[in-house]
Amino acid sequence: MNAPTRVEAEKTDALSSAGRPERAEAEAAVRTLLRWAGDDPEREGLLDTPARVVRAYEEFFRGYDQDPEAILRRTFEETDGYDEMVVLKDIPFESHCEHHLVPIIGKAHVGYLPETRVVGISKLARVVEAYAKRLQIQEKMTAQIAKAIEEVLQPRGVAVVIEASHQCMTTRGVHKAGVTMVTSRMLGAFRDDAMTRREFLAVIGNPASSGG
Repeated sequence: MNAPTRVEAEKTDALSSAGRPERAEAEAAVRTLLRWAGDDPEREGLLDTPARVVRAYEEFFRGYDQDPEAILRRTFEETDGYDEMVVLKDIPFESHCEHHLVPIIGKAHVGYLPETRVVGISKLARVVEAYAKRLQIQEKMTAQIAKAIEEVLQPRGVAVVIEASHQCMTTRGVHKAGVTMVTSRMLGAFRDDAMTRREFLAVIGNPASSGG
């Protein structure tokens, strides 16, 4: 039997203290929230809402059951010496804020400079999805994507830029619609070489970034 991956071990540790609730418990919690909001979970329009919410949560947070590093491990070495920038831009994603459980909707741009191996471009999109489908803050998600690519592919550099709108800012609190948050993580050549970094930013449309 194979040893658990780092992500599987982290998930097990996080749940081991209390255990993952049963579906019936999760649905009961939704009914409690409906009552707290001031409505009657037994009225016709809300009878099936707890079950629907739990199914939605399974979709929203399926990233906890995915190992981003495993997604990246199938690589290709037959590249005829290709060592230029690989960029996948405008990757749409939907996540949820860990502070208020409301949506974060945006797009990610991912680039790397291969050393000896490349990975299928769909794998880059799947890594973004695996981290997005968890409770998140944008800064952490940006760093997680870059770190996973760096650790598995061991390229000469990794660049990740994320642009997103946060519903915790537009539907509550300050109620400021139309605001976009931009974060970035530059590793290796993208951090050390200003020309390489500028080339990447030009390819993705040069958003003003707020990270490093």
